[in-house]
Amino acid sequence: MADILLVPVLAYAGLALFAWLCADRQIFLPQPCSYESSDRFITLTTPDGERLCATYLPNPQARFTVLYSHGNAEDLGEIQPELEVLQQAGFAVFAYDYRGYGLSTGTPSVKGAGTDILTAYRYLITTLGVPARQIVLYGRSVGGGPSVQLAAAQPVGGLILQSTFTSTFVLVTKVPILPFDRFHNLSLIDRIGCPLLVMHGRRDRVVPFAHGLKLYARAAAPKRALWLNDVGHNSFPGNHEQQYMTALTEFRELLAEHGPLTTDH
Repeated sequence: MADILLVPVLAYAGLALFAWLCADRQIFLPQPCSYESSDRFITLTTPDGERLCATYLPNPQARFTVLYSHGNAEDLGEIQPELEVLQQAGFAVFAYDYRGYGLSTGTPSVKGAGTDILTAYRYLITTLGVPARQIVLYGRSVGGGPSVQLAAAQPVGGLILQSTFTSTFVLVTKVPILPFDRFHNLSLIDRIGCPLLVMHGRRDRVVPFAHGLKLYARAAAPKRALWLNDVGHNSFPGNHEQQYMTALTEFRELLAEHGPLTTDH
């Protein structure tokens, strides 16, 4: 009997050890850089000495600035069209590559991603002079992890989550079976004190639609949602560009209505 019980115990211990040691390499999958250095990119330096590549799309008419954290296996060169759409929707846009992505130095990790987004956030405030309450965090897929973390810890004007998971381990195991996790968005989402927009495709096979539903249900108001019926993880918004633009415009209007804007830094 003892030998029979030992097998699942050892299997569980092996799974936990693998998850603990290899989580960062499984979560982050940087691809070869898709762009070259040019004057349209900015270099940020993190507190631990890494150099992050970033880009800024100003919008003189914009009241809010989006701080965009991209998905996995992509970089600033590939997401330029998405950034331009956000600019057209009435936002100024600031995006960056995580350490180890694009031209950014270092090795990607959960801890490092938290440092990277905080570095970008502080650059917006201290260098570009954007008030914290006029910063809107936008996290796509894995980018939702650092975005939720930052929104739960720092003042921001709003949070947009696109195709984001409840947590990285539950995305794989379906149910919480380990005593630790990475990017546990579901446990942090109810700490968000700003307007929230959750967007997800119902045919998402990478991050199932149920994750978006759970995040939205757990979050406090004011909140909005955009559910697209025939859209997958990497095809968002598919043929629904107008619905996407409408959702962004209406959310921007909600941000403007949500209390007085402060100049806190």
